[in-house]
Amino acid sequence: MKEQIKTELILIRITGIDRPGLTASITEILAKYNTTILDIGQADIHNTLSLGILFRSEENSSGLVMKELLFKGSSLDINVQFYPITTEEYEEWVSMQGKNRYILTLLGRKLSAMQISAVTRILAEQGMNIDAIKRLTGRIPLDEQKANVRACIELSVRGTPKDGAVMQAKLMKLSKELEMDFSMQLDNMYRRMRRLICFDMDSTLIETEVIDELAMKAGVGKQVKEITERAMRGEIDFTESFRERVALLKGLDESVMKEIAENLPITEGVDRLMYVLKRYGYKIAILSGGFTYFGRYLQDKYGIDYVYANELEIIDGKLTGNYLGDVVDGKRKAELLRLIAQVEKVDIAQTIAVGDGANDLPMLGIAGLGIAYHAKPKVVANAKQSINTIGIDGVLYFLGFKDSYLEERGKL
Repeated sequence: MKEQIKTELILIRITGIDRPGLTASITEILAKYNTTILDIGQADIHNTLSLGILFRSEENSSGLVMKELLFKGSSLDINVQFYPITTEEYEEWVSMQGKNRYILTLLGRKLSAMQISAVTRILAEQGMNIDAIKRLTGRIPLDEQKANVRACIELSVRGTPKDGAVMQAKLMKLSKELEMDFSMQLDNMYRRMRRLICFDMDSTLIETEVIDELAMKAGVGKQVKEITERAMRGEIDFTESFRERVALLKGLDESVMKEIAENLPITEGVDRLMYVLKRYGYKIAILSGGFTYFGRYLQDKYGIDYVYANELEIIDGKLTGNYLGDVVDGKRKAELLRLIAQVEKVDIAQTIAVGDGANDLPMLGIAGLGIAYHAKPKVVANAKQSINTIGIDGVLYFLGFKDSYLEERGKL
């Protein structure tokens, strides 16, 4: 009978100043003794390397492997430490790999130790373990007054929360108290293959409600604004409020719409967001309770694929105070998201919805990733993800994009 070769499991941890070829030097020694690498991970923080390798080696060669690694570490001026791993410890680690994995993204103008400490404490309370942390934003400038400063890290988390609802509620509370945003997503194939993104328009892609702009030109700004705010807070039915507001626009000249469109206040980050989404092949839709005239203006500007909004009736160059067709309300937005997904042959789990008002909640709820953007309190309270601290290009970090992916276009 062939004698079974005894093996050992050894974890090595290497730290020191990083330089080209360091990892190659270490793995070349492991290759020389025909070891099997069972796990490997490497991180570089401010040019300081942290490398971990778990390998299996024949028992009679383990000492030689460690001896050569120590000599190599000395010549490279790095620290090498060894830890024996038992079979039981290894099997327990393997069993953990079947547990749920999540991606927790933290986002803000800056991230402090207090914020990260509070979030990671919640994870620990829920019995979840952090496998890896990586930074998605570029190097943080020391001058915090610089424009468009933002910070984002992504935590790979393993385990099943003891109480998911409690964890979500605590994260939402922290988000408000500590001025940061977060996204907690199941780390599955759909998260890495989002393909369709649907936006609300007013107060999302643009920093205004167009109907309010039209109302001011018609001299009924105060009345319309009050109705708009009540509708966005979910205090009155959207369709009813829409009908009341449009009626107040009767007699307004059509030319006013062109003037408003050409001066729309575009939300911070829209240019960057649209450029990246188009470059990486996303289908983009506007699903708006606003008006098609302005949606098409944005469509032409950014190459948006679909626009569904409300059509104002115009006769002899004047608004009649009526609209054509059915109102695009919350229910209709959700229906349209499903419809476009079917047309594009995209699973609903691969869709994203972004909005700010109560009428956006249905589409935020059915999308694979629903994001409340600078939203009303009712929307934030019911959304699983929200962005309140930076511009709308923060959506890119929730999709896993790193700034390094985007720097090919200099001004990004």
